[in-house]
Amino acid sequence: MPLAVYILGLSVFALGTSEFMLSGLLPPIAEDMNVSIPRAGLLISAFAIGMVVGAPLLAAATLRLPRKTTLVALISVFGLGQVAGALAPNYAVLFASRVVSALACAGFWAVGAAVAIAMVPVGARARAMAVMIGGLSIANVLGVPAGAFLGEHLGWRSAFWAVAAASAVALVGVLTRIPHIPLPERRPRLKGELVIYRDRQVLLSVLTTALAAGGVFCAFSYLAPLLTDVAGLDAGWVSGVLALFGIGALIGTYIGGRVADAHLFGVLLSGITASTVILVALALLASSPVATVALTFLLGVSAFYTAPALNARMFNVAGAAPTLAGATTTAAFNLGNTGGPWLGGTVIDADLGYASPAWAGAAMTLLGLAAVTLALRLHKSASRVITSSALQQSEEPAEASC
Repeated sequence: MPLAVYILGLSVFALGTSEFMLSGLLPPIAEDMNVSIPRAGLLISAFAIGMVVGAPLLAAATLRLPRKTTLVALISVFGLGQVAGALAPNYAVLFASRVVSALACAGFWAVGAAVAIAMVPVGARARAMAVMIGGLSIANVLGVPAGAFLGEHLGWRSAFWAVAAASAVALVGVLTRIPHIPLPERRPRLKGELVIYRDRQVLLSVLTTALAAGGVFCAFSYLAPLLTDVAGLDAGWVSGVLALFGIGALIGTYIGGRVADAHLFGVLLSGITASTVILVALALLASSPVATVALTFLLGVSAFYTAPALNARMFNVAGAAPTLAGATTTAAFNLGNTGGPWLGGTVIDADLGYASPAWAGAAMTLLGLAAVTLALRLHKSASRVITSSALQQSEEPAEASC
């Protein structure tokens, strides 16, 4: 695996820390900015929506630009967005800084994924994506708790400064270690890349990714009240259990990245099935502290075990448009990260209890499993057609010679 891929993983660590750290900083931000906690929570939604919108837009806007130059520009804008957030004098400026950071983050994810794929052989795509996703997993294990710690002891702005510093380190890595990747002789055209959205397999890949991610984060977003109000754990346990989820995510990413290149559909089917079973078990056993903690760890494993395969699958079916493939995957994940928590909040507001998001999440992953099954059937049908066609062509000369 090229060192440059690990540099991209380091960059993703900074991006992921910024994306998720606000969950532990909302109370002090709300107090300092003189807004309610729900309004402060819109800063999280703004980032997720910025990722959904920004990934395809930035990918399209930078389609004909050199890849390394684009990565340097995007990580620089992202770092400046963190500085703007740290210096924000009011809520409006902080909100704007989150939107700008999200756009740059989305663009970096999309282009960075395409660069990582371009630097490795086809048989190592899932492993390359596992390295990038591993940066996100480590952000959940180390970055997010560290941001909460800094926010508690040095103020919430210190967490933004820390991410800005991490972005500067990533910038140096991109400048010195990412090779120049020449554009193809025939320059890509946006109209040509947009053709991928006519492919049923691409649309099924988007649907699968959004449902698989959304189902997990439907439950995960409301894990804190589940732990304290249903399982009966002290609030001090929450950060430790969240870190345990991150450790599970890191393990799942490693295993999935190793296996997915050889058994892509096997990983998708087994991983999403496991997430569904774990979510159902979490809903049924939510009152048991031991079971809830153990299932949270296993949910991290199953969710991120599937992630490299979800990324690699998109590049496999949309190989003719590698930049838009990365952007589409990023947008699909964040559609799930936006829709899942919304659905979880909806069922809670319906007075169904804090265990209800786990049921709703299981319903989403079950639909994702159906999408994978359909994609596999279409894949096998296409393979049979190609094989039959090739066999027929090989027999024609023999018939002619007779």
